[in-house]
Amino acid sequence: MAGNSNLNSAKTARKDEFYTQLTDIEKEMRYYRKHFQGKTVLCNCDDPFESNFFKYFALNFNRLGLKKLIATCYYSSPIAGQQLQYGCDANGQMTFYFEDKGVGENKNKRPYKAVVTQVYDKKGDGGVDMLDVAELFRSGENELVELEGDGDFRSPECLALLDEADIIVTNPPFSLFREYVSMLVEHQKHFIIIGNQNAISYEETFSLMKNNKMWIGASIHSGDRAFFVPDDYPLDAAGCGIDEITGRKYIRVKGIRWFTNLDIKQRHEEMILVRHYTPEQYPKYINYDAIEVAKTSDIPCDYDGEMGVPITFMDKYNPEQFEIIGISRELVRTLSEDVRKNGAYPQIGRFYLDVGAEKYKKVYERLVIRNKRPELPKEEK
Repeated sequence: MAGNSNLNSAKTARKDEFYTQLTDIEKEMRYYRKHFQGKTVLCNCDDPFESNFFKYFALNFNRLGLKKLIATCYYSSPIAGQQLQYGCDANGQMTFYFEDKGVGENKNKRPYKAVVTQVYDKKGDGGVDMLDVAELFRSGENELVELEGDGDFRSPECLALLDEADIIVTNPPFSLFREYVSMLVEHQKHFIIIGNQNAISYEETFSLMKNNKMWIGASIHSGDRAFFVPDDYPLDAAGCGIDEITGRKYIRVKGIRWFTNLDIKQRHEEMILVRHYTPEQYPKYINYDAIEVAKTSDIPCDYDGEMGVPITFMDKYNPEQFEIIGISRELVRTLSEDVRKNGAYPQIGRFYLDVGAEKYKKVYERLVIRNKRPELPKEEK
C-alpha cells in the first residue's frame, strides 16, 4: 500500500509540474515593484534553473532593490542531483547543462537551494544575464547547495526559509493550493502566487477574499495560459502541444489567476455600472432573497439589495464599492421541499430560478454581493 501511495504521489507531482511563462510573470510583477525594495523573495516551488520566477528575480535583482532571492525545488525535479553547467545553444540562447555526479540510483533525489545576495557583471562583458548568475554560483559568491530533505515546501528546512522571507512568489502545485495558502497565512507572509480561479470558491480561500485578506492580481482576467511541462508529460488532452521555437511541451490551462495580499491600486478602481434594475431583467431566486446577475458587466447601478454574481466578479472587486455577503454554497445549507420537487437536479448550496410551469432552474455557484453606493432613483436625488 505504501508503494502505491508513493507512486500516486509521484504521478500527482508530475501532473502539477507546470512552468509559468516568463511573459506572464513580467506582466504581473510590474504592479508590485514598490513592494520588493529591500525585501527577501522566496520561490519555494521552483527549480532554480527551470523556473522563470527565479530567472525574473535574478535578472531584476538590482532594479527591484532585492535584499535576497531564495529558490527551492522538490526532489522529483528533472534537474535535482545534477551539476550546474551552462553555455549557448545553436540559436545563441543561454542554456543550462547538468553534469552527472555519479551518485547511483539516488542522484535524481537531491534537491537544491539557490540563494542570491548579489548580481553583477561577473563575466565583464558589459551586461548582466543568467551567465553572470551562473558564474556567481560557481565562484561561491552566491550559494547553490543541496538540501538535507526532499525540498517539499512543508519540510522543516523549507519552512525555516519561509520564515526568513518577506514575499513569496511562485506557482504552487494546483492540487495543494488550499494547503499552500493556509501555510502562507499561518506564517503571516505576503505573497503573489498563481492558481486556478476555482480556488475562489474553496472554503479556505473564499474566507480570505471575503475578509479582504487576499484578492485577485492585476494582469490576468480571462482566457487561458500556456505552461511548459516536463518532457515525459503525456500530450493527451486538449490544449497540449510542442512549442515550435523551443521544442518544449506545453499545456494550455483555462481560468488561471494571480492571487495576492499585496495592495495594488488596480483593485481600488471603481467598476462603471450602466445597467438599471427592473424586476423583469433581474429575477429573484426562489430559495434565497437575492437577484440573479448572470454577468458581472450587468450589475445594476441602482439596486441596494443582495445580488448573486459569477465568481469571476472577483476580477473587478473593489472593496470600497462592494460588500461580499457570502457564497451560495454556504448560504443555502438546506434543500427546500419546492426545490426538491420542482428543481432541475436538486442540490444543496445552489440557487434556483423560477422558469415557469412549476419548474426551477439551477444556476452556477454564485457570490452574493451588495453595492455600498447604489445610485439613487432620480426623484430621491
